[in-house]
Amino acid sequence: MIPRISIALSAFGVAVSLGLLAVSIRDCRSGASVLWPAGAGAIFLAAAFALVRDVRNTRRQAR
Repeated sequence: MIPRISIALSAFGVAVSLGLLAVSIRDCRSGASVLWPAGAGAIFLAAAFALVRDVRNTRRQAR
């Protein structure tokens, strides 16, 4: 049960960070700093890495 919750939270983090990335790109196009998309991209990569790590750990535990 716990691994499913972990994966769900990681997937939610990826979705939220993707939304943040989309908003930051939109704001950058309308004149905001370029650092916003760069920071949002870093957050997205960290969230995606956490999701991959959680999926791999779940598969290892299933064996």
